Amino acid sequence: MAAQPRDVVEQYVKLVATGPTSAIVDLYAEDAVVEDPIGTPERRGHEAIGELYKALENLERETELHTVKVAGNQVAASFTLVTVSNGHRMTLSPIDVMELNDAGKIISMRAYWGPDDLKMEQI
Repeated sequence: MAAQPRDVVEQYVKLVATGPTSAIVDLYAEDAVVEDPIGTPERRGHEAIGELYKALENLERETELHTVKVAGNQVAASFTLVTVSNGHRMTLSPIDVMELNDAGKIISMRAYWGPDDLKMEQI
């Protein structure tokens, strides 16, 4: 049985905070497309998508899921990602919009965020 869209998003947000890149990429279909943030070049396929998440691997990080809206195989999720590295804290508050296939894999993810949604501070 395919994973439910809400479960996939909850797992995704959890793995962005805790998981290895491979576990995040496994949530995506082989030919998935990611645009993060909107307006940047699309990343297509597991290798290209993995490059995006590898940037998080060596950072102290946590996430908090705020809202999930599901309509069929479409999901929108609001969450916060906080990373700490080299005496700096970055807080990002995106809304990720995903489409899942019938197998419960993400086939498209578009991240809506801009400069106002990204805060950097020295700690």
